[in-house]
Amino acid sequence: MNGVRIMCDTNPLIYLLDGNKDVAGFLEDKQIYVSVITELELFGKQNLSKQDTSIIEALLDSCFVIDLNQEIKQIYKGLKQQHIVRLPDAIIAATAVYLDMPLLTFDQGFRNIPELQLMLWEW
Repeated sequence: MNGVRIMCDTNPLIYLLDGNKDVAGFLEDKQIYVSVITELELFGKQNLSKQDTSIIEALLDSCFVIDLNQEIKQIYKGLKQQHIVRLPDAIIAATAVYLDMPLLTFDQGFRNIPELQLMLWEW
């Protein structure tokens, strides 16, 4: 890894798992951080096979999974008070703010959170 750190929302990882070469190329050689929420969302698809589960686990093993802590909870509370954002997205955003790193996402809803260093991937 070349030391470039990036926080990933769930959707870029879903694209990566689906074989998207553009996302794979972009994330290559980066230190990828994810919220525990993203970890849980990746396993939220119904009827995952054992192979699917193994692939997701292998992906997450290559990432730094960040659990909730008091600082993230405090940032979350502030974001929810100031912005209209769903609970999982607010936790992911709070984690990126806490880590002080850019958040890679395809989700336009994050545009409403100016505290983020947003890397909005648009097709």
